[in-house]
Order: sequence, then structure tokens, then C-alpha cells
Amino acid sequence: MLTGELNPGHYQAQRAAKVVQHYLNTRYGSPYWWVILSKVHNASAEVGDSGSKYTLEISLKDCISDAKDRCTATVLFPGGDAGGPPQVTASCEGNRTTNTTAEEEALFNQYNTNSYGHIDPGMKPFWHLGGVASSFIMLKESSENTLYNFAQVVNVTQLETENNQLRFNYDVLLHEMVSQEIIVWKLLATWSPGEGVRASQMEQLPKCHHCEPPPSL
Repeated sequence: MLTGELNPGHYQAQRAAKVVQHYLNTRYGSPYWWVILSKVHNASAEVGDSGSKYTLEISLKDCISDAKDRCTATVLFPGGDAGGPPQVTASCEGNRTTNTTAEEEALFNQYNTNSYGHIDPGMKPFWHLGGVASSFIMLKESSENTLYNFAQVVNVTQLETENNQLRFNYDVLLHEMVSQEIIVWKLLATWSPGEGVRASQMEQLPKCHHCEPPPSL
């Protein structure tokens, strides 16, 4: 791998920056806040005993409000026998600069009624939530040999509410850019304004041989 200062458009820099995107979605994402990578400004890499470490300055864009935020971050891909998902630290100028508390509370109260069933694609906040929840998969699966993009939500079904958490089953498509594979995942996501988004029961389904790579986020 290349070390020292990296070309911001190079695969190594973009891959590490995407990991930061996924990390921030897992920490701060909601039906009204879902970020994607906008630009890598600066990037550098070094290799040590603990693995490959990337230092980045990037801009992210909220898909919903179009607001942009500038962040500095480090990404460590563990080396040797350590393995595991990348380790991320990040600091942004205005984490969640758009206050969505009122919208989140209203949405939660509307659907926190033990109603359940298919969610129509027109109910965009819950389809946005699928994109956020997909970041849990992409963060877990990311390595120095992968580059994941969210492709699309195929289906979402609301389950019965448990422990004051809205629960959803999602089928999502992820685009692994290196292999050009479209990978189908099923996951259970939970959400409430107080607890944020969580993803569990993540299961990779058989390969989608007939799928074509759609425009990715």
C-alpha cells in the first residue's frame, strides 16, 4: 500500500473516507439525518504494528437537508491476527447541525402504536432509515480490500414495537466496488429518538446474479 500523503481521489483515500461515513451514520443517523461522502480534502497513510492508519480531512453531505459538514478523522484497519472492523475516531465542525428533534418525535409518536406491516416507498423517512442501518453492515464488513456503497432499499416491513423501539425488517442491496458485486442483506433495525438507530440480525443472502449496479450513495 502507498504511505505518506495520498491523492485524495485515490482508492485508498476514498475507501477510508467511506468508512468514516458509515461510522458517523451508526453514531448519529436517523430517519432525518443520513450522510454521504462529499469530498476528500486531504489524506495520509502509515503502517505500524497495529495495522494501517489513515488520517483524513473530508466533507460529508446530509442526503436529506443537503447541509455539508467538514470533519477530521482517523481510520485504523487492524493488522496481523487482530482483524475485526476498522477503528474510527472523528470530529466534525457541526455534528448534526440540522435540528430534527421535532420531526423525529412526531414520526415516532405517529408509528409507535403497535401498527405493523409493509411500509410504502412514499414514506421516505423509513427508507432513509434503511440507508442509515446499512452503514452498520458496511462498517462491520469494511477492510483494506473492500469499498462499499449503499445501493438501495428493496423492501421494508414494520414489526411490532418492543421496549419503546420501532422495529423494521429491511432487505437492502449493497454495491461492493472492488468486486463489482451487488450483495443482498437482510437486517433488523430499531429506532427511537432517544436511543437512535441500531441494527441486529444482519444476514447476507445469496448473491444477486441478475442485479446490475445502480447509482450508489
